[in-house]
This record gives sequence, C-alpha cells and structure tokens, in this order.
Amino acid sequence: MSEKQSWRHIYTLLKLAEMGAHRRTAKISTEFLARKLGVSQQSASRHLIELEHRGWIKRTTTPEGCLIKITDAGVGELKKLYASLHFLMETAYPPSITLEGVVFTGLGEGAYYVTRDPYRRQFMEKLGFNPYPGTLNLKLVTDYDIKTRSELEAYPAIEIEGFKNENRTFGPVKCYPAIIENKAKGALVSALRSHYDSSVIELIAPICLRKHLALKDGHKVKVEVLTLP
Repeated sequence: MSEKQSWRHIYTLLKLAEMGAHRRTAKISTEFLARKLGVSQQSASRHLIELEHRGWIKRTTTPEGCLIKITDAGVGELKKLYASLHFLMETAYPPSITLEGVVFTGLGEGAYYVTRDPYRRQFMEKLGFNPYPGTLNLKLVTDYDIKTRSELEAYPAIEIEGFKNENRTFGPVKCYPAIIENKAKGALVSALRSHYDSSVIELIAPICLRKHLALKDGHKVKVEVLTLP
C-alpha cells in the first residue's frame, strides 16, 4: 500500500469518527460521505470497501445508507494519528530536519578515526552498524542549511565516548541517525575531528555511500537527520 493510499484511508476513517462511528454504529450514506471527503460517490464507496478489507470498519448496507462502526483496529489507527500529532505539537524540537550539501573530497582522515576500535565498538553498539571506513563529506552552501545545522546541536544526540591511547586523546563524538537521499541509513557525526568548520557535515554508514548512491564531487545530497525522542 502506498503512502498516499494510507493517508486516504486514515482521512476517511477520521471523517467517519467525526460522525460518531468510533463510538456507535452510525447510518451514513455514501453520498453524504462523498461530500465530506470532497470526492465522488463512487470513490467514497471504494474507500469504505477498502477500509472494510483492512478490518478497520464493520459495514452493513441498507436501502437508507450504510451502517458503519469503526472496529478496535480502526480506533487503534486513529490513536496512532493522535499520538503522532500530539508529539509534533508538544515536543520542543522537530522529529527530523533536512540538510542539503555538496559532496567534496575531504582530507582522507575519516577512515582513520572511524576505524579506531573504541569508536567502532560504540558505533556498532549504539548505532547498530559497523561503519564503512570513511566519511561522506558535504559542504552546506545556504545560510538556511548552516543555521539549521547549528540548531541541531541543541537536540539530544547519541553520545560516543572519547578515549586515550599511549599517543593521544580522542574526543567524544555526537551522532544523529540519518537517512541519506531517502535511500541509505547512516548517521551524521559531529566532532570526529576539528579540521572543518560548521558548514561541513560528515556522514557514516555501513556501506560506501559514494559507491552505493553513485555520488561524485559537486553532487547535491539531501540528508534527513532524525532527532531522538
């Protein structure tokens, strides 16, 4: 089922609830429902059939109209919608932000840092994947993206602890789960090193993002950064 179909079903369910069908059996004609939905009567009838097939309503057809009752499963879907809207309206920060940057070749040190064993073990434990040895570097070019990136620092992050070896100290790393180009899951990592300013973001993933997404220097890439609940 496509996302468009899913929202169509939820919207129809919402309109049925507005007519009381979540609390009692309501008599609703397809003509009246069609006006409520802003669709044809044929489409309204099809929506009801689809909802019934999904088990979200029980329906009995009479000459005067349909007797419709939203099932427990249907009420559950409405409660999910309510919870999502409540979260969006009440949370202090958005559930995700989108950044766009331009791919560029970095200093080549990403592989060194990502593969340090104390870092790598924590990436696997806290992010759920063993990162490819290297980072994808993106240069943020608009004021909007740079400002949005700076706001991200105020949101909760997955903390990767720093460590020391006999030669040097490795600082802590903040990670934010991310979806790159709506295709690959990974994470935005902050403060792996301090060679770049705030206009650069670095991404890690269990795969080589350049190869997997066929990226070259100069390509624009969108990154959806997920904030934590």
